[in-house]
Amino acid sequence: MDSDKFYRRQQPRLMIIPMIDIIFFLLIFFMMSTLYMVDQQLIPVRLPQAQSAQTETVHSIPITVTTEGKILFDKEEISPELLQARAKSELHKQNDSIFILRADKQAEYGKVVTVLDTLKLAGAQHISIATERKEN
Repeated sequence: MDSDKFYRRQQPRLMIIPMIDIIFFLLIFFMMSTLYMVDQQLIPVRLPQAQSAQTETVHSIPITVTTEGKILFDKEEISPELLQARAKSELHKQNDSIFILRADKQAEYGKVVTVLDTLKLAGAQHISIATERKEN
């Protein structure tokens, strides 16, 4: 009889709580990692419209001029004096960098021209002005 107890095995218990924790951890991990894969345009700018507007697929550096005249270099506010140095450092990293100028249609024209001139003085060869496609 004692040998019968010895050979009788207990059923393995399935611990469901640690499995649920792991599944939720993986779910949160994948949700957070996909947020960083999406190119987010968080700065609200109303772009002017153009019929020849195209969607860019090349890696580019966005420079935004807001209605208040603030200059944002890749979502970071920067002074006009530092713009040239920052653009030069980006060009040293990658010589064929494309600068995308996103200026609000209500932005001061002189501010936009100043940003364009500063980028040219920094040595930028490829500057595009962002627009929205005009619907007929």
